[in-house]
Amino acid sequence: MDARKMYDDEKAQVIHIVLKPGERLRRHVTPVDVVFYVLEGEGVVEIGGERRRVGAHTLIESRARIPHCW
Repeated sequence: MDARKMYDDEKAQVIHIVLKPGERLRRHVTPVDVVFYVLEGEGVVEIGGERRRVGAHTLIESRARIPHCW
């Protein structure tokens, strides 16, 4: 996994994450709402126990304190 912080202030962050085939983003919880945007490729995201297949140009929202992973 490659993660690069693109924007960071006290109210928001933008992080560019690249997952190669077979890589995962471990299940975790954040104290703030999170929005993912898939630039290319496809994968499976799990938010609050619900799994869904996503692909390029998909916007995914995960509310604060809800476990999520890729």
